[in-house]
Amino acid sequence: MNLKVLPTNNKLKIFNDPIYGFITIPNSLIFDIIEHKYFQRLRRISQMGLSYLVYPGAHHTRFHHALGSMHLMQKAINVLRFKGVAISNDEENGLLIAILLHDIGHGPFSHAMEHSIVNDISHEEISLRFMEELNAEFNGSLTLAISIFKGVYPRKFMCELISSQLDMDRADYLKRDSFYTGVAEGNINSERLITMLNVVNGHLVIEEKGIYSIEKFLVARRFMYWQVYLHKTGLVAEQLLTRILKRAKELVSSGVELNCSKALLYFLNSEINGDHFNDKTLGIFAQLDDYDIVSAMKDWQNHNDFVLSNLCEMIVNRDLLKIKLKKKPILSSELIAHSNLIMDKYKISKTEADYFVFKGKISNQAYENKKQQISILLKSGKIKDIAKVIDQLDLKGLSKPVTKYYMCYPKNKM
Repeated sequence: MNLKVLPTNNKLKIFNDPIYGFITIPNSLIFDIIEHKYFQRLRRISQMGLSYLVYPGAHHTRFHHALGSMHLMQKAINVLRFKGVAISNDEENGLLIAILLHDIGHGPFSHAMEHSIVNDISHEEISLRFMEELNAEFNGSLTLAISIFKGVYPRKFMCELISSQLDMDRADYLKRDSFYTGVAEGNINSERLITMLNVVNGHLVIEEKGIYSIEKFLVARRFMYWQVYLHKTGLVAEQLLTRILKRAKELVSSGVELNCSKALLYFLNSEINGDHFNDKTLGIFAQLDDYDIVSAMKDWQNHNDFVLSNLCEMIVNRDLLKIKLKKKPILSSELIAHSNLIMDKYKISKTEADYFVFKGKISNQAYENKKQQISILLKSGKIKDIAKVIDQLDLKGLSKPVTKYYMCYPKNKM
């Protein structure tokens, strides 16, 4: 029996968001983009990857984040217009669509795909491919949004609202991730920051009275990276997931049959990079989400391959590798000892042992002063970099990358 869906003209819907309250959809074009299967897929992509293994509440999705970022962009546009900055209706639409779709290219568990079964193509590049596909489908309605997203639109402050050190992306994810993890130190006042926005000489600035809000924003960002985004348990879980996909790809390429979804099998069977990411690949990528990976891991934990089964069982049952963080680079001799131990115990090769014993490094920089500055509009009308006017914060410390080195190896009971 075919169900007939009755047409509806009510496209000005609202979402009830736990962070901001009601979020309104401003027009029918944005409603149709949100309704599209490409965007609905974001409901099945975790915002924080495997961080729920550390913070049980961190199950929010890229869908949540995209809507929240659009909501903040609406507020930013209203604030700037109130202060006399001319923004046309077309530019407003372009800004809202660009921020709504800025993360649409993320793969399962957000970042793991970029380092395993897809090579040399970032989620930003895939987002652009999705936007171009949607632009063709919506008869060129996304052309301005794409220009802003790519950073080539001549009114640079609009590009900065999408991607800068004080963009609507960061303004949402810090507050949202703080809420869902329960890490209160990351709870920034996004609305206060937006109220302080202005435009001078075509670029985004913060009014002088917003200095202390910026201080809190930078400190919160640094804290969230060490405490949440680079938490050692989340870090080892993501490394394990990357290695699961790498091992699966290795097995499939050698003729081993693995049970998984058709979409995942396509990427395991193919060498995909930026040059080979065509329309067919994009369509299959759009079918891939967290559920494909979780389902595969649940099945693969019973596979007869020692490496694949053990890696999958570690994540499924949250029995992860041990991880140690150090301020100095890890010596190769430290790895060799653990590697020899597991090789002798399980009679596996050095190549197989390397999946369980490895090292790496992580880096955190709260304020990238050399890349792009946060400009402060003083009451005198002068523009200065925040580093020259801030008085409470050691901005040099926040501007300096802090690197830590890690080593992962099995627990004794493996």
